[in-house]
Amino acid sequence: MTSESSTVSNEQADRPLHDRLLDEWGTAIVDGDIAVGERLPEPDMDGETPSRTVTREATRVLESMGLVSVRRKAGATVNPIEQWNMFDPQVIRWRLGGTHRLDALHELSQLRAAVEPVAARLAAGVATPEQWATLTEAAIGMVAHSDHADEQDYLDADMLFHRTLLEASSNLMFAKLGDVVASTLEGRTRHELMPSTADQTALNLHAEVAALIRKGDGPAAEDAMRRIVTEADAAVTRLAKR
Repeated sequence: MTSESSTVSNEQADRPLHDRLLDEWGTAIVDGDIAVGERLPEPDMDGETPSRTVTREATRVLESMGLVSVRRKAGATVNPIEQWNMFDPQVIRWRLGGTHRLDALHELSQLRAAVEPVAARLAAGVATPEQWATLTEAAIGMVAHSDHADEQDYLDADMLFHRTLLEASSNLMFAKLGDVVASTLEGRTRHELMPSTADQTALNLHAEVAALIRKGDGPAAEDAMRRIVTEADAAVTRLAKR
């Protein structure tokens, strides 16, 4: 076993049994290892047997996400994908960690393309000075860590930028998508779909969006934001084909 594998194993062992069981079942459902209509299997936790309380709590979480339905005597059975809560950050993480990762990323890119450019246009008309300052700070942070774009500091700045953009739109529905976008960006980093050095055009566009929002130029901010999302989707495709 490599030191890296050993570290991962130790981290897994240190996690609460509830979280590990939730990941085991959730991942299996999302990957299709447990078919629609089938009952959740008995937990296999490296020799550990979760208590009924732990099992029940994990099942309730999956039910709240729409992944399973719980009925008397039938137990917990897997739901069709149409019933899943695709906006749940944990469901997004499981999908991005699974065999259908690229499909999930492209769907998330399409969602971002439909929302974030409009959010930028709206923000140009209503963003507060504090929000503009945060956008600018985040864009600067991305530049500062651009030589390590696949690491946490860059990810933190990137997530801050996009969360702030959605909040600055003053559209409460858009703002609630902050976790969805953050999970998407986090998934790209976790699954090595980020370049080690950030694309200069993407960096320039983030700074441009912040400046255009400050100027109140909605159409230009919308266009620049659309180019950011388009570039991100293309980058994922390029890296996935390596």
